[in-house]
Amino acid sequence: MDADIGRLYAARGVTGVRPRFSMALIRLHHRGPMTVKELAEQIDVSHSAMSQTVTAMRSEGLVETAPGRDARTRDVRLTEKGRALVPFLEAEWRATERAFAELETELPYALTQVVEDMAAALRRRPFLDRITAALDEGP
Repeated sequence: MDADIGRLYAARGVTGVRPRFSMALIRLHHRGPMTVKELAEQIDVSHSAMSQTVTAMRSEGLVETAPGRDARTRDVRLTEKGRALVPFLEAEWRATERAFAELETELPYALTQVVEDMAAALRRRPFLDRITAALDEGP
């Protein structure tokens, strides 16, 4: 699905943007400059993942960073190029949600239900426990 969103970007002439950038760019547009940590919390990803995303977005000229409130932080803010993309990204996000909902109606078991059921199963027995048990059982 991410690959198809990437193909949509290319077909619409949106270059230098990856699907994983969308929510970060949209949040920065609506909430203003944030630290990498704050942005990671907003998007619900690890600090490391967001740091890599910010580096990639900066390389594409979508964001810029500046010293933050203290020597340990950097504020991330949209550039004009990044700001100009937000209306398209918001429209694409809404279209993606509608397409996902349509896809779910064609399946006998909703993907959102799969995620909920998997989360419940992992609460009962964490994935690490499952891997460890399988490894201890041998090939």
